[in-house]
Amino acid sequence: MAVTYTSTPERAEAIVTEFGPDSVVAIRADSSDPEAVDTAVEHTVASFGRLDVVVANAGVATVGRFDQLVSDQIDRMLRVNIHGVLHTLRAALRHLPDDGCIITIGSVNADRAPFPGGAVYSMTKAALQGLVRGLARDLGSRGITVNNIQPGPTANDRMPADSPAAARLTEHMAVRRLGTPGEIGAMVSYLTGPDARFITGANITIDGGFTA
Repeated sequence: MAVTYTSTPERAEAIVTEFGPDSVVAIRADSSDPEAVDTAVEHTVASFGRLDVVVANAGVATVGRFDQLVSDQIDRMLRVNIHGVLHTLRAALRHLPDDGCIITIGSVNADRAPFPGGAVYSMTKAALQGLVRGLARDLGSRGITVNNIQPGPTANDRMPADSPAAARLTEHMAVRRLGTPGEIGAMVSYLTGPDARFITGANITIDGGFTA
């Protein structure tokens, strides 16, 4: 497995330590830089001899009213959330074999904008919905599955489960708690396994009823 990072090498190295250097490599790569993406993919193939699964997980969000965002903020979201995914998948498809698996990580914001300030971010995540449907058609004859996971509010370092922000969000959820990264990871694992080979072109929401 290859793990890419931009500014948090300690997290990537922790994964290498947990699973061992024979199983995981950490690669510094900015997903908005096509050359860096190409290098990361080639490094992965050189390290493991093949590429079976691609998970496009990079994303950035700048919250702000549409008329108040500056061009650099908008461009950054477009470069990472849309162009970065396109670069990653194009580079990976040079090596991905038949019966491979592609997963993108979107957001429930593609379907629901519960608060002001998320217009551009929501647009970038909605783009993934169309992408996976189209790619599922393009790649289906090769047995490659393409799906998009749309997490709802999920606990992380910036928003711990016991934070005031989490409390405000859980008021809008059927299950009155945030999701966990492990729950999102479990869906990734399922989609890469043999029981999910008939699932493709799907946008799968995991949000504790946030969009119910």
